[in-house]
Amino acid sequence: MKDIDLNKLRVNRTGIGTAAAPRRARRLKPWQWAVAVLVFFLLIGLWPKAAEVQSTQVVSAWPSQQYQLLNSTGYVVAQRKAAVSSKGTGRVEWIGVDEGDHVKEGTVLARLESHDVAASYQAATANAAVAAAALPSAQNELDDAQRNLDRMTVLFNKRLVPQLNLQDAQSRMARARASISSAKASLEAARANEQLARTNLDYTQIKAPFDGVVIARSANVGDIVTPLSSAADAKGAVLTLADMTSLEVDADVSESALSTIHVGQPCEIVLDAFPDRRFRGEVSVVVPTVHRASATVTTKVRFLDADDKILPDMSARVAFLSQAVDNAQQKAVLAVSPQAIIEHGEKSEVFTVGADGRAHAVVVKPGATLGAVREVAGDLKAGETLVLDASKISDGRRLKLAAVR
Repeated sequence: MKDIDLNKLRVNRTGIGTAAAPRRARRLKPWQWAVAVLVFFLLIGLWPKAAEVQSTQVVSAWPSQQYQLLNSTGYVVAQRKAAVSSKGTGRVEWIGVDEGDHVKEGTVLARLESHDVAASYQAATANAAVAAAALPSAQNELDDAQRNLDRMTVLFNKRLVPQLNLQDAQSRMARARASISSAKASLEAARANEQLARTNLDYTQIKAPFDGVVIARSANVGDIVTPLSSAADAKGAVLTLADMTSLEVDADVSESALSTIHVGQPCEIVLDAFPDRRFRGEVSVVVPTVHRASATVTTKVRFLDADDKILPDMSARVAFLSQAVDNAQQKAVLAVSPQAIIEHGEKSEVFTVGADGRAHAVVVKPGATLGAVREVAGDLKAGETLVLDASKISDGRRLKLAAVR
């Protein structure tokens, strides 16, 4: 083995370039640290803190709220409503309407099987015709008996015939008169039977008793309909009809507030189905009895604004007003809590809470007081958050919401 020259393995440090030695980091002197800390705490002390405030919201209100005396709840009912059925008993053969159809008075809504009843009517009509035909024959017999009696009377007065012949003529005249009376009575009886059969036939046609809307269908084709519905699986009514022009709200009013209610009093009706609409109403009836269990009195409020969307049995809220409202007062307006309005002489403003968490001043024009809120006009939207009691808040101030009222 050859000897290894260890000098060749030595690293030549002088040949690795002339890189400068790394610079030492500059350290702050103690007095510089003291100045930096002092400036930091000064900035913290001078920086404004977020103001903790309570908030409220912009809401939609109605001018009629300033006239409200009493509120009550109830349901829409049709004062003119009927369960339409037949006076006779039979099987339903045809139904020509469905729920929601508008019908006129006298319209045929359904029919029952009427073959037997129609046959009875035809027989009664024939009997009436027979009785009517017998009347002229009896009338002719009466006329002939009258002429014979007149002739016998003349002959008897001239002593040409015995008294017996005159008596026979008088008897014939009496029989003819009795026959004509009997024929007339038979005709009246036949016509009465015909009318009865006609009525029974009409009972197989179920007609609308008044103009209205079909709100329920209780029977189908093939069902047995009977007035008493006592038979098994028998139906009492085929259809239920309601007059939509007679819709009213039945609202229960506490007897302690009865002194504030009177017939003709203006009202405002709100239906749960249409919470953004107001319907004008008027007290039509105050039922003169008190429900002992609930200590309430039923008050009927009729609609002054007709609408096809109003349906029976809808839930409703009724506001009894001190005075009537016009169409302009039925439109919603923006309203806020009076505590959110800051007045500076002739200028009024509110502070909204922006998405950046800061207060933003908005100039508003206050209006009428509507119950617990006040109407305002300005660049606001329903649902916006406002600062409640912002007397110490400035525009752009950071906010911290404490609670929402």
